[in-house]
Amino acid sequence: MKIAIVHDWLVTFAGAEKVLAGLLDIWPDADLYAVIDFLSDEDRAQLGGKRANTTFIQQLPKARTHYQKYLPLMPLAIEQLDMSRYDLVISSSHAVAKGVLTGPNQLHISYVHSPIRYAWDLQHQYLHEASLDRGLKAKLARMLLHYMRLWDQRTASGVDEFIANSHFIGRRINKSYRRQSTVIYPPVDTRHFTLHTAKEDFYLTASRMVPYKRIPMIVDAFARMPDKKLVVIGTGPDMEKAKELAAPNVTLMGYQSFPVLLHHMQRARAFVFAAEEDFGIAPIEAQACGTPVIAYGRGGVLETVRGLEHPEPTGVFYGEQTPESLIAAVSEFESCAHHISPAHCRASAERFSTERFRQEIKSFIDNRVREVSMLQGQDVPLDLPVVSPVISSPVYPTAAPLKHA
Repeated sequence: MKIAIVHDWLVTFAGAEKVLAGLLDIWPDADLYAVIDFLSDEDRAQLGGKRANTTFIQQLPKARTHYQKYLPLMPLAIEQLDMSRYDLVISSSHAVAKGVLTGPNQLHISYVHSPIRYAWDLQHQYLHEASLDRGLKAKLARMLLHYMRLWDQRTASGVDEFIANSHFIGRRINKSYRRQSTVIYPPVDTRHFTLHTAKEDFYLTASRMVPYKRIPMIVDAFARMPDKKLVVIGTGPDMEKAKELAAPNVTLMGYQSFPVLLHHMQRARAFVFAAEEDFGIAPIEAQACGTPVIAYGRGGVLETVRGLEHPEPTGVFYGEQTPESLIAAVSEFESCAHHISPAHCRASAERFSTERFRQEIKSFIDNRVREVSMLQGQDVPLDLPVVSPVISSPVYPTAAPLKHA
């Protein structure tokens, strides 16, 4: 079989790229495609050194640093990638990758990190954060996002099977495309984030400092709790806001190496999380270290952290992205911390291991390929054994009534 794996863009190595690395680990001979590829050598090593075939946007001015400004051209760019010689196309998509063109004799399976967030339900939030609430630029931005929604919905019909990275995203897929999906959680490297039972008297948050992560809000909350220590690892556009709000009990460490991050994550009293994430890998990494999580109770984190109502809790949720709500959650955590054990946190994290991801997605795709081969009257490839898929929701033919777990 000839296999192509299509990713949106390769600029940094974050959560979506960890999924891509997992796919390439399973299918190392697959050809890789992306809108642009500017990965560093260090990050590329995690993809087995593989370099992507790119689009014309790769050659445009400042494509490395201002690629987001080329979003209007990305639908055109992704459709110019020639997939005609491949039997199986796997797209890893949070923007445009699922829009590649495939034919009736090709199988296109799309692993969706999210439908285009800024074009669908988060449009107003993104426009506000970009100061595009009014004016000519705001009107142009809204027109562009309207076009992106139409294109995104149209190209959903070219996908044979959707895989969602969480039930939360599965509901977004159903809402945006009116298509059912199968949930296969992303891989989390639980081997390097190891259990450490002894905790110290500080809280930790670690993230890119972009608006939706709400790091300044976390800093503000702890500045109002001078008797509690907070360590912040990460940098980004919101660093200045965080500095303005920081108090003596808050330590802003900026970017740190993995050993430093691991040291703090293993020893923190709890990991604080304020984003509404599609899935959210950091809270699972914290649990893998035996560290409880205090998280905003929306999004994928509800599937990865077990609240106090669970027989084996691993964290505490709060209901609003405000300092007051977080302060109340910290107080609740401290009064109930004796119910949360490092061993239970570790066991929770192991549900999302790399080995589990490999087994589930390979079983799902192998079986789907076999079904299509039988329908087309072709010989089933010998390297695709009959296995029972390990999936989180039932698979239906694409024409079946929509249903979501």
